Amino acid sequence: MAIDLLKFFQATDPSRTLFINNEVDRKYYIDFSAVRGGDIIQSLQRKITVFKPNEPTCTLFTGHIGCGKSTELLRLQGDLERLGFHVVYFESSEDLEMTDVDIADVLLAIARRVSQSLGKITLEETGKFNELLQGAWKVLNSEVTGVKLKLPTVGDVGYSAEKEKLSLAFGIGEITTKTKNDPTLREKLNQYLGPQKTQLLEAINRELLEPAIAKLKQQGKTGLVVIVDNLDRIDNRVKSWGRPQQEYLFVDQGEFMTKLNCHLVYTMPLSLKFSNDYGMLTQRFPEDPKVLPMVPVKWPDGSVHAQGMALMQQMVLARAFPDLQPEERLNNITEIFDSVETLARLCNMSGGHVRDLLRLLNTWIMEEMTLPLSRDTLEQVIRSRRNEMTMPISDDEWQLLRHVKQRKKVSDDQGYQKMIRSRFVFEYRDGGESWFDVNPILTEARELNQ
Repeated sequence: MAIDLLKFFQATDPSRTLFINNEVDRKYYIDFSAVRGGDIIQSLQRKITVFKPNEPTCTLFTGHIGCGKSTELLRLQGDLERLGFHVVYFESSEDLEMTDVDIADVLLAIARRVSQSLGKITLEETGKFNELLQGAWKVLNSEVTGVKLKLPTVGDVGYSAEKEKLSLAFGIGEITTKTKNDPTLREKLNQYLGPQKTQLLEAINRELLEPAIAKLKQQGKTGLVVIVDNLDRIDNRVKSWGRPQQEYLFVDQGEFMTKLNCHLVYTMPLSLKFSNDYGMLTQRFPEDPKVLPMVPVKWPDGSVHAQGMALMQQMVLARAFPDLQPEERLNNITEIFDSVETLARLCNMSGGHVRDLLRLLNTWIMEEMTLPLSRDTLEQVIRSRRNEMTMPISDDEWQLLRHVKQRKKVSDDQGYQKMIRSRFVFEYRDGGESWFDVNPILTEARELNQ
């Protein structure tokens, strides 16, 4: 059957997040929960909708970058909306400078997105919030030379010159836009808001979240859920006082992240699970982080994981044959690849990492420009990718990788945070227990087999 090469190429774009509510994307979606140790999204949804619909909840959601967290969170959004919740989903990287994030930045981003999403819902007076914003604006204005920044005076906050109601989102957006790309202004803002984060939190709860939830319920909604995606991508550079940024935000400031009076889901860097401060982090949050593991394509003994491999193959085939049933797709493998074994090789070398598989496939299509795709070109793409990955690996890190290869586990903080963050090592789940393995792209590296 004829396949449109360009359409297939576009469908394998590794940067594309699937929106399950979209009819086309739904055809590409593969449910991996059977081999990932359970349906995490379903259990998260039940916690919000069945067990604690009227109480604030806070969940940390983590996994390797590119393993499919955003797709699953968008699925959660759709499920919750169908059950009557008002859901605010946003990618924090659009609001925050990921190399320099403070707790006030996160709180303001959430407040702005919630306010923005409320549409025609009018809130009552937001005096304390306005007062904090005015103070922040004055601090920023004093730092800017040659540019006149203008915001209404305290008495007029919330209204334009035409006396039209302006949302809190507008006021916050004016401030965060100025600070996002200016480290000096960002530092000034956090110096001002940092000591007042308790007051900021109280203002968000009393003047925004609680009134918003009351109005939403009047409209027949069940509650408010805020999903903050991409917070797992914050850089781990060291703050000026010596604290790594990830530990600072999720451990030192974690308590403030849990205190907003609505349902909250944050993505968290997976590497924090291997931090010496992980025990302290679990004390700051009401429950342990939910982990979305890799899709296993092998068992720890190296034998093929038949179910995981079959699902990864379906993920590839669905991109080419979205309108065919799974069994029918299998009959058309050689329309895309020169052999069934070549598809198996692609899935095996991905290690069950969704985005890595699509990245290999997408590059392969560009290199070959014709179907069926050949094994020789795939091997070239794999070698090129391996070459890029091995360049920054030190001798000590190769030794750590050898230990992982032999023992299928990681032991402590020493070096493993980088291994996980750089996707040199993948985490899998089996019967509730974790095991680890080296990224298959590296397994054939000469240095690993010395």
